[in-house]
Amino acid sequence: MSIVTILWVAVAVAVVLALAIGYVLLRQRRQRLRRRFGPEYDHTLNEQDSRGQAEQELRAREKRFASLDITPLTPASRQTYAQQWATLQERFADAPGPAVTEADELVTAVMAERGYPTEDFRQQLADLSVVHSRTLHHYRQAREISRRAAPGEPSTEDLRQAIVHYRVLFEELLDDGDEHHSYPAEAREKAPALIDDSQQR
Repeated sequence: MSIVTILWVAVAVAVVLALAIGYVLLRQRRQRLRRRFGPEYDHTLNEQDSRGQAEQELRAREKRFASLDITPLTPASRQTYAQQWATLQERFADAPGPAVTEADELVTAVMAERGYPTEDFRQQLADLSVVHSRTLHHYRQAREISRRAAPGEPSTEDLRQAIVHYRVLFEELLDDGDEHHSYPAEAREKAPALIDDSQQR
């Protein structure tokens, strides 16, 4: 076998190895994104023209999130928000529409105190998706019902579901950053019908 042939074989082997390594690295990056973003990975994939664009978008979200100063709530703030939530659940029976509006405002207030920008809803979703991807669909559904609440379209059952959806993210935002903390018992004891449905995540 001539030197030239050996060189060509070596080059071919190197190219094949490079392609194989590139493929493995790509799969690892893709799997990491899938693990981190969960259902949000598929949601983003459906919104973008290609998988490459979707994954670039998710990596950009990670980069932006790393620049944010996200902090857990203090115990005092956590307790105050939990009490406010219990109060709005009590008011739901008499004023479901306003209770849903208050739930939206309360979730936004918790986000703001923790350091999430809250000016733009789409940006909220993008920022939350980095660490709250598995509950994000609840927030989307709650906001959609809340948006329709103003013209009086949603039924009482729809509004009840909105409260349930808001609560899923609300609890996660309260607990995030303190794995030993559990949601205050007095808040769980309020409006049991709402609480039971919230377990269906």
